[in-house]
Amino acid sequence: MTRDKNLEIARLQKEIGDYIGMGQDSLVFNFEEDGKGKSTKLYLITLNARHNQSFLFESTEGSDKLDALRNMLDYVRNYKERTSSYTIQWSARGDNGLQTSYFRAKNVMEALDKLFYDRDPNSITVFSVMLNPIT
Repeated sequence: MTRDKNLEIARLQKEIGDYIGMGQDSLVFNFEEDGKGKSTKLYLITLNARHNQSFLFESTEGSDKLDALRNMLDYVRNYKERTSSYTIQWSARGDNGLQTSYFRAKNVMEALDKLFYDRDPNSITVFSVMLNPIT
């Protein structure tokens, strides 16, 4: 990767963080290549320091890292018009505290998929999922 591509990747990552109102220390850009070098999938992960958990914000795909980042930027520029807001109340196994997290998703199942992304489904107990009113 050339230096210019790295600068463009950093610029796009900062712009994505600015759009969703989260700093670089609260986001993880996880890239996975398909193994054939034909496409790259980007998983944008949010980190929540309050309850020490990470969640999937969204995933996009592109021909390479830059293309996947451009697709993510397009998503974050318009996601509020294309998704609904959900509130999920949950608790981590072994933790007595009830946590509340908010997700943007097309439907309830997608919101739950974002909550359970990259973790053992038995590690979290979900108490409620609520579609928030449109504002």
